[in-house]
Amino acid sequence: MQTNMHEAKSKLSQLVELAVSGEEVVIAKSGKPAVKLVPFKDQKVRVFGQFKGRVIASDDFDSKDVNDDIANTFGM
Repeated sequence: MQTNMHEAKSKLSQLVELAVSGEEVVIAKSGKPAVKLVPFKDQKVRVFGQFKGRVIASDDFDSKDVNDDIANTFGM
């Protein structure tokens, strides 16, 4: 749905409800789309070190032989 700035001022709470329910709400200024009203999404908390002890790398993961093998595989 697209609405103009004047209507958006008077019907903001209704437009917010539409956006939260999944409808795309665009607010136009002078007939040109200016902003899109979208619902806020909480960001997940990122925990440093959450995979410690779960990821295992071999002792030679960064050796010259392994790097050369990878380079050859990708034609480098």
